[in-house]
Amino acid sequence: MSLNMKVESMLGYHTFEVPTAIKHGIGAIKNLGEELKAYGSDKVLLVTDPGIYNAGVTKPVEDSLKNSGVDYVVFNKVEPNPPVRLIGEGAKVYEQEGCNGLVAVGGGSSMDTAKAIGVEATHEGTVLDYEAAEGKKELEHRIPTLATIPTTAGTGSEVTQWAVITDEEREIKFNTGGPLIAAHLTIIDPELHVSMPPHVTAMTGVDVISHAVECYTMKFAQPVTDAVALLAMEYAAKYIRRAYADGTDLEARYGMAQGAMLAGLSYGSESAGAAHAMSQTLGGIIPVAHGQCVAAMMGPVMEFNWKGAPERFARVAQAFGIDTTQMTTEEAAKAAVKWMYDLVEDLDIPTLQEQGVPTDMTERLVDVAMEDPQTVGNPRDLSKAGYEWIYKRCFNQVPSAIV
Repeated sequence: MSLNMKVESMLGYHTFEVPTAIKHGIGAIKNLGEELKAYGSDKVLLVTDPGIYNAGVTKPVEDSLKNSGVDYVVFNKVEPNPPVRLIGEGAKVYEQEGCNGLVAVGGGSSMDTAKAIGVEATHEGTVLDYEAAEGKKELEHRIPTLATIPTTAGTGSEVTQWAVITDEEREIKFNTGGPLIAAHLTIIDPELHVSMPPHVTAMTGVDVISHAVECYTMKFAQPVTDAVALLAMEYAAKYIRRAYADGTDLEARYGMAQGAMLAGLSYGSESAGAAHAMSQTLGGIIPVAHGQCVAAMMGPVMEFNWKGAPERFARVAQAFGIDTTQMTTEEAAKAAVKWMYDLVEDLDIPTLQEQGVPTDMTERLVDVAMEDPQTVGNPRDLSKAGYEWIYKRCFNQVPSAIV
């Protein structure tokens, strides 16, 4: 990208909207029912996954609804990387049961599923008709009242203006959204996070950092997203190892939950970069967990990208808690990269190969990543050769120049 193009992307027409009311606190979930009644919702579809539901994590949510006289129907069929067919099934239940609101409990998959059900409940056709792509329809109506209740600190989908859905026929993930799809309300209660096992804490926590780093360093960064992204990094860098080591540490859980929400605000208003272009396209082909996939990619992606925005990567190092006072800009930028490699090792994040990604798929994965719109926002210009290098670093097929 030329200097003029970089200046144009920095000074171009930006927007930042926060359609979601953000409410939080220890024990805050008890307020859910009354909040929904204030929006006029008296019968909601509770969208969650079977693991969370069977573990009893949704019980405080259900208790709040019952205590406030809000009727609810449980839809606990959410799958990782939610597919179009699941959205149709949920939308059918929503309509048949006469619901007038949605509650999503869980991680990004539950929240994205609920958002997409909301699209089908208020629009003709299926969610596939509203893919964020040229030639597709744009959303015209606000989705029904939606309250998001995160039980992980990861995607930030509780406040983003997007839902990521899988088209199994094309083997791709696609986005649908804009301000009309955002949740009306999110309630962040760290007590709902304590049951998260260490490996989930690890992969979702690195996803928080990936959102913040990619949004802060991308070509379309703007002051508001810079602010929330940097604070998200500070929260996550401070608390992620504590939350991983002791799941009952409420201070660490609260800090990570705030970091996820802040990173979601940065990611939900703009774009990202190579790590999300790669993870979303890969996830449409192989059923990998998004956070775990991104976590394995972040070190190589940052190693490739720091040259595209060295000053910003140096500032990332400061947000990570690194003392950069005696470092040059280049040294500080590289220190941020090394910090990420060390974090992934400390949290025992499995490699892409350990996640089931074969090394002989690189050519196909490179081709689909190039087609992802988030490639455009990457701070360093990307070509197939660039993506190939990143994937080879992920597979340890080329040496690192930093660590």
